[in-house]
Amino acid sequence: MPYRNSLRYFMLMNRTFNTTGPCISGKHYMLPAPERCPDIAALIDGEYFFVIHAARQTGKTTLLNALEQTLNAGDKYHALYCSLESAQGFTDPEKGIPAVVRSLAAAAAFHPRLSSYRLGRNADLTDTNNVLRIELSRCCAALDRPLVLFFDEADCLSGQTLITFLRQLRDGYVNRVRIPFVHSLALVGMRDIRDYKAHVRSDRSTLGSASPFNIVKSSLGLRWFTRHEVAKLYGQHTEDTRQVFSEDTMDRAFDLTQGQPWLVNALAADVVEKILNGDPSRPITADLFDVAAQRLMLRRDTHIDSLLERLKEDRVRQVIQPVLLGEGEDIDRLGDDFLYVRDLGLIRDDHGALRPANPIYGEVIARTLNYNAQQNLPASYESRWMDAERIDMRGLLEGFQAFWRENSEAWVERFEYKEAAPHLILMAFLQRVLNGGADLAREFATGTRRVDLCVTYAERRYPIELKILRGEKSRAEGLRQLADYIDKLGVDEGWLVLFDPAPGKSWDERIYWQTHEAEGRRLHLVGA
Repeated sequence: MPYRNSLRYFMLMNRTFNTTGPCISGKHYMLPAPERCPDIAALIDGEYFFVIHAARQTGKTTLLNALEQTLNAGDKYHALYCSLESAQGFTDPEKGIPAVVRSLAAAAAFHPRLSSYRLGRNADLTDTNNVLRIELSRCCAALDRPLVLFFDEADCLSGQTLITFLRQLRDGYVNRVRIPFVHSLALVGMRDIRDYKAHVRSDRSTLGSASPFNIVKSSLGLRWFTRHEVAKLYGQHTEDTRQVFSEDTMDRAFDLTQGQPWLVNALAADVVEKILNGDPSRPITADLFDVAAQRLMLRRDTHIDSLLERLKEDRVRQVIQPVLLGEGEDIDRLGDDFLYVRDLGLIRDDHGALRPANPIYGEVIARTLNYNAQQNLPASYESRWMDAERIDMRGLLEGFQAFWRENSEAWVERFEYKEAAPHLILMAFLQRVLNGGADLAREFATGTRRVDLCVTYAERRYPIELKILRGEKSRAEGLRQLADYIDKLGVDEGWLVLFDPAPGKSWDERIYWQTHEAEGRRLHLVGA
């Protein structure tokens, strides 16, 4: 067998970086998930009902599988994992509650101790207001140990099914001194408890004083990986194959992902399996992770697509749009919309400034929102202001000024994110011109009232700032910010594109070019 083929066979026999479903010990590189949610053991021992919420593909199911196995291996509890995904879409409890009971029965059928009980076998599925509570009480009465129950994908339930489901859990909880019931229970999904409440309220049902939510003791998040944990995960691959990740590679991986578990695994999998073709003799360097990140963003894997579908929601737009503009100081950080978007994993609080949760998400958000604009720009723009050595930034930005003057009104109307449309259209214009021949990096952060762009081409860097004119102070403020930005990048020239949204101004007033020279810097103010 040729060396390469035998090597690939050897690689396939070892663990891999997982990007599809829960991690399996011995098959995937993985970290102990309970360490990222350490309060669970105390809640279980305290006989509490609680919520675990986290964004998609952050390890929730891996966590529940580990907890179920650990508890069942001990001598204190029986633990049962049950996914409610099959009950999704049944808003009518006459269909939804039987679907829940069937899901429980299917999960219990393969449990080493619960299978003999045959949970749900004789259930009266027509009694939708009581059947779940009755079946769980009968089961708990027959068991020799307390039952711990994990309902995964609990936020799949909606409408009256959700209300009826929660009411029965509450009924069982408050009466368990007299009637056996579940010892401890977790509702697990993407939504925090406040979003369950909001969903029920919108259903127009009167919950009365017996709210099904007042039994929830705590709401836990599942944090992302730390830089140290990323290194531990990648170190497992090194142990298996002797293929080393350099320290700067670890830093780059964490910088790109901020520890988002799926991204951490997806980038490493692409580098190891695709870019290096499974050859452990080739070193893993930071630049390979940059290549993998670009490939991931272009592929738009299911994880990315499902996350970006959320951008269409009004409550998401209310938070993301100010972040894209560098504004948003007035966002209510205790409001449901902000907390919802944060829990989705779309944004993070970086020492008081709101940013996209990581650079990959920030880039994908921008590309998604301006994709149609980029595709509809004339192909003749591609590379028009570029030669082998440099970009003609004056020609490029004057070209944008001409395009903006002629097309801005019609193009802005096409965007759902209308306030951010000027920024997004300029980014689309740059992407069309650069067409993969240069790198375009973006930095968004609330409170700055600007967006920083950096174009890198032929070992030259071209810093561009985008800003909305909010009064005359914006010009001086923008120039100061641009001066700081070019100092940070170690260059002596930069461009500030200042969009003027004020009604009644002529295009001759809006379109201009000014160059300011001071202390060895050249600052170009580009009106739009």
